Amino acid sequence: MAAPSLARGMLVRTGLTGPFPRSEALVAATRDLDRGRTTPEAVEAIYAVSEGEVLALEHRLGLDTVTAGYLRPSDLFRPFAETWEGFTVGPLTRWFETNTFYRQPILHAPPVRVPGAFAARLPPPLRAEPTRARAILPGPYTFAGLLDNRSGETEPALIHRLGRLLGEEARELRAAGFSSVQFTEPLLVVRPPEGPRAEAVVAGYREIRSALNGGTSIVWTYGADAGPAYPLLERLPVSVVGVDLADTDPEGIPEGRGGAGLGLGVIDPRTTLAEDPAEVARLVRALYERRRPPEIWLGGGMPLDLLPYEPATRKVEVLAAVREALAAGGRP
Repeated sequence: MAAPSLARGMLVRTGLTGPFPRSEALVAATRDLDRGRTTPEAVEAIYAVSEGEVLALEHRLGLDTVTAGYLRPSDLFRPFAETWEGFTVGPLTRWFETNTFYRQPILHAPPVRVPGAFAARLPPPLRAEPTRARAILPGPYTFAGLLDNRSGETEPALIHRLGRLLGEEARELRAAGFSSVQFTEPLLVVRPPEGPRAEAVVAGYREIRSALNGGTSIVWTYGADAGPAYPLLERLPVSVVGVDLADTDPEGIPEGRGGAGLGLGVIDPRTTLAEDPAEVARLVRALYERRRPPEIWLGGGMPLDLLPYEPATRKVEVLAAVREALAAGGRP
């Protein structure tokens, strides 16, 4: 991983938090493949070009973690629903309150992971550059809450089991050289767990922390105000907890000292209008003073694939501009 930017006492890291939109050329190529008008080899070549373009953008802007766009997976769950034992791929389902969709995983029996299967589906540029890469997986609570559970296992038991299995994936990634693993968890704030489900979430992340063995674990939330979920978020044994500032009232983020790093979704893919870097930097500095986290992680609130390609590119450029504004602006 690149060294973090030091912005007036703040350690600031930047990176994408989800899939980047596909280019027009890639969209056309995958459509042609579905209709039998091109070959898998030709589409693979366009994937390689598209991933290289996103990776070049991430390097040019100096992002601390890189993703190559996560252009290949059809949705967050498909790499697991198609490779782990116990699953089939179910119906097309709307992804929260967006115009994107996923195939709902159907769980017929307690899941069993297949070693190496997920890692093999990561973008090739990430497998070639693992120390700076950010691997993105579903969080155990969101995974358990959005699948169709026909296994007979209770939800708390399934959350804990998925935490252990995702931890095993993280252990495998760590052994391959990956240092940063993100667990995407919108359901933690959309439908905060209570009681046994909340305890299962904490236990699942303990499994993940143990498996990562010193690596950086990032929990990224969006889709609702994170304020009501903060008592649980602060209990998670992870390196970074991220919230979407388009959903979360900054005043609802509790004061604190130390603890996990603070992730802030400072660019909003639900609008094509680019954010004002100076204004965002002022908000970030204020939140830093409020919590004094060991690190600040800046990224998109929700995945940028809600946007067309060019507006998404401009949004990513905002991340670099905010980092520069933080370095230049001093304390509020």
